Amino acid sequence: MSHFKLRCHAILTIFISTCLCPNRRFTLFRTYPGGYVCRAFVRGRLVVSGDAAATAHNLIAHQQLWQAGIVADLLMHLLDIPIMLVIFVLLRPVSKNIALFALLFNIVQTAVLVANKLNLIAALLPLQTAAYLKGVALPSLYSQTYLSIRLHDIGFGVGLLFFGCTCLINGYLVRKSGYFPRTIGFLLQIAGICYLSSSFVLLLEPGFHNPLFPAIMIPCFVAELSFSLWLIFKGVDPVKWQQAAQQDILDHFDQHM
Repeated sequence: MSHFKLRCHAILTIFISTCLCPNRRFTLFRTYPGGYVCRAFVRGRLVVSGDAAATAHNLIAHQQLWQAGIVADLLMHLLDIPIMLVIFVLLRPVSKNIALFALLFNIVQTAVLVANKLNLIAALLPLQTAAYLKGVALPSLYSQTYLSIRLHDIGFGVGLLFFGCTCLINGYLVRKSGYFPRTIGFLLQIAGICYLSSSFVLLLEPGFHNPLFPAIMIPCFVAELSFSLWLIFKGVDPVKWQQAAQQDILDHFDQHM
């Protein structure tokens, strides 16, 4: 292993173990609940299920709230990037390749969800007063708005397919780490199964998804909240993690000598 790569890895390890570990504890806020907040308190209040006209009128009356929800979602995804890096470094000592596998799934998930926000922006376009829209009947414009929102819901489910895989893999690494409680690892894997189940039901049997959705997300909320609270209030055992991280550096150094 080159001295440059070894130095970069050491710097990253020091960054994780000092800047993100006040009082020798790892602290980390998960940003995914922000997506649920936007969905429940912004889109959930403005979108009237099955009623394109009422939904369109709500968006016209509360356009800035809709746009603020989009910005909040994008901010959440921006914060996802450093969090993904931190989680990768935390779990890398367990297995570099498996941790990288989880990271790739997480990156794809974030990319899909970011691109999916274009559907929320597209929902506003038919409601504008542009001249090229004057020749289109209002019911058609309202239907186009509602269609964009429905496409966003489907795209959200597609993104969570990849996040479900991330939870399954990270849950395995957490269980094997020795510096996280095994229970949290199991909870993350259950959350992964729930995410995958919800997405497949949405894509294959949409009619069953609405009654299923609130209940099937409860294990996901519990798992992510438990992981967050553990990192915030308890933290990783710094001795065990640093020993594992140092062993990881030595192993890579030996492999590239």
